[in-house]
This record gives sequence, C-alpha cells and structure tokens, in this order.
Amino acid sequence: MSVLIKNGRVITASEDYIADIFVEGEKISAIGRNLKANADETIDVSGKFVFPGGIDPHVHLDMPFMGTFSSDNYETGTLAALYGGTTTVIDFILQTQGKSLYSALDEWRSRSDGNCYSDYSFHMAVTDFNDETKKEIKDLIYKEGITSFKTFMAYKGALMIDDRQMIGLMNEVRDMGGLVTVHATNGDMIDYLTAKHRSEGKLSPLYHYLSQPEISESEAAGRFVDMAYHTDVPCYIVHLTCEGALNQVRDATRRNQKVFVETCIQYLILDASLYEKDFEGAKWVMSPPLREKKDQATLWAGINQGLVQVVGTDHCPFEWKKKLMGEKDFSKIPNGHPAIENRMELLFSEGVDKGKISLNSYVEVTSTNSAKIFGMFPQKGTVGIGSDADLVIFDPKKKHTLSARSHHMNVDYSAYEGREVNGKVETVLMRGNVAVHENKVKIGKGYGKFIKRGKASKII
Repeated sequence: MSVLIKNGRVITASEDYIADIFVEGEKISAIGRNLKANADETIDVSGKFVFPGGIDPHVHLDMPFMGTFSSDNYETGTLAALYGGTTTVIDFILQTQGKSLYSALDEWRSRSDGNCYSDYSFHMAVTDFNDETKKEIKDLIYKEGITSFKTFMAYKGALMIDDRQMIGLMNEVRDMGGLVTVHATNGDMIDYLTAKHRSEGKLSPLYHYLSQPEISESEAAGRFVDMAYHTDVPCYIVHLTCEGALNQVRDATRRNQKVFVETCIQYLILDASLYEKDFEGAKWVMSPPLREKKDQATLWAGINQGLVQVVGTDHCPFEWKKKLMGEKDFSKIPNGHPAIENRMELLFSEGVDKGKISLNSYVEVTSTNSAKIFGMFPQKGTVGIGSDADLVIFDPKKKHTLSARSHHMNVDYSAYEGREVNGKVETVLMRGNVAVHENKVKIGKGYGKFIKRGKASKII
C-alpha cells in the first residue's frame, strides 16, 4: 500500500513547511515539493495541517478500580483515540500487591493483545517493591521493552508505596536504564482529610476537591523530585495540576536537575468551580482534582517555559451509573473522566487558536516529547523519512461541537458537552494505512501493535 499526500502544511516540533509526503508500506519514504510517485492512493490536503500522530502516554483502558472497570476497553478506547488523532497510547499495568510484575503483565496482555486499533505500549506500576520484584526489572526493560515504572504516593492501602520502596526502585531502574514516573500527592494527608470530611457529613463531590488541596500535591512532588535527585534516576511527574507542584520542579532546575512533567488537557481548560454543581460535579471527580484558574495560567506558562513537556489525558472513563455509586459519599465515586478522543482538538482550539502556544509547541507536547522521553523517537513522534507513517490531517478552520451523542468513547456523558472547538481531525494514517477518514474507520480491530521501547534519557 502506498499513499501520496499532496500540498500539506507539515508541522513538526521544529519545522513548518509546505510539502508532499510519500508513504510506502508502514514508513514515510519521501518528503518534498511536487513529488511524482505512482501511489495507490493520492490525498490532496491543501489548506490543511499535517501533524505526526498523537501520542497519549497516560491512559487507563479496561482498568480495575473501586470494584468496577473503566468503561473503555482496548478496542473502544484505541478506536476513540484514532478518531481524535492519537495513534499511540501508553497504558498502565497495575501490579497486585503480593504478586509479581510479570503476573500483572500477563493479565494486561490478555485484555490488550489483538484488540487494539492504535499502537500501544505499557508503563509498569509497581505497588509492591521487594527483593523478588527487583529481579524482574531487568527483563521488563531489556526483553519486554517496558522501560518506565510508575509509582503512587497516594491510594493508601492499595497502590501507594513508601519512600523506602521508592528509593529502592529508583536505584534499580536507574541501573537498568529506565525511568520512574509518579502520581505525586500525599496519600496520608488525603486519607486524613477524606475521613474528616466524611465524619462531618460533608459528602458532596466538592469535598473530593477539598480533600486534596494544592499542598498535598506540591509536598509530594517536592519529595519525589528530591529522591530522584538523590538517586540520579530519570524522573517524570504524571498529571501535574498546580502552581505549587510546578514550582518544586522550577526550584529543582536551580541545582541542574531535569524533571519531566506531564499535565493533562482538563487541567489546562477546566477548573474546580465545576465541583459546585451538586452531584453533577462527579463527572469531573479525578485525582488529582481540577484546580484554580491561577493554576491554569501556570501550566500554560510552564509549556512555554519548557517546564511542562507533555499534555496527556489520564483517560479513565466510567459510565454515569458507576459514578452514582458515590451519590451519597464522594469517596465512593470512581475517579476519572473521558478525554482520549478530545485531547488533540481541544488543545489546538484552546492553545494554538487562542495564541497560548505555538504550532511547534503543540506538536511537541502532543507527540514528539512523549516519543523522546519514552524511547520511541524517531520511529514515532515526527514527520520524517524512515519514521512510521502515523499522520494526522487536520482542518484548522472546521468548527464543531463536542458531545456524548457524537463521540466514540464508550461512556454516556461528555466532560466537555456543548463546547465548540476550532479545528477538526479529518484523516488519520496509522502506519501507512488510512485508518480514519471523514469520520469512518478504515482498519480493523487488532491492527494496532505493541511498541517495544528503548532506554530512558534525562534529556530530550
């Protein structure tokens, strides 16, 4: 299969130019003006942007949580990702405490293999680091291509590890060439505040937010950054939300430390006032919670200052009936919201179209930086000769409205219902094949493949 894309405005992390792109098989084979090629299919994209396929490094598909599962599985979630211009996702394997890392990998593979539309990879979430777990790190990195290891400083009694385990994991991962990522909020503080509010009969979704104040995140972020500095391990903070936490990263640069930072689309454009909508606020119950408008300003500035390298989603949807489990107690609301399909369009509309970030920065934070940080560049994350032909043809002038009635995520509400956005994903190529065109899928389930990733780096 060969495809010739004509007259596109090609945007990468560093370039902006008009060109044709010739795709043969799964790779980009030529880029230039007025290319002459005998292609099986020719697509004229005059007036449209051509971006590298989006990479969302923070999704939770078919994830067990609070006695249920997230409602998007690997089939529906990766299909929705493609519709939104994301061609690669990285999901989180959650180790069960008392069991091996490989047993968790086997469990996740049983759900993912043969079911994905987009390409995919895994982070390994380590919830029980011990002498036996330590022995598995090397094989996960060198044999499986799983080079990033997530830790939780919250969810006490389930996912949270203590600082002793954190230090041990950091030392082992550093020696094997991996990266440690973190959910950085203070689990003990959150547990205390949650219990306090429940005992006082304060049970609405607002108290989910009030149980996780900014200080609970900034303290944990600072502690994690200090431990990473001590162990000299490449480190990455997932879903950073607030000014206090980003200031911990800013301070670390003064001692020449590099900390990779991800925020999520919701923290850039939504704020905590949504928790005042009585139980409707449950739609936005996630951890960490939405923050204040001053934190949004900080995160946009952080992108432009080079302190925030990635915008993901933390996509973890639950149907409304599952959210209702916490109708009388905020602590029983499953945490998470749907966004895997909306990220690229929302960030363009709210960021590029409104002049908050440049087109090149947009590509960096939606694709290129994730590819570099997580060991997939230049196979993924750029428009270049020899790279995978994961391409997004994007119409910057097309306006449309987000709604649960039209999205492809397997959830019965939208966190952005009725929001008009400027810019629309029109066509998506997935490793050389037209995967989505004019709102129709052109490939089958199972086309997506697992991506083995390379070693981590402290620089990108």
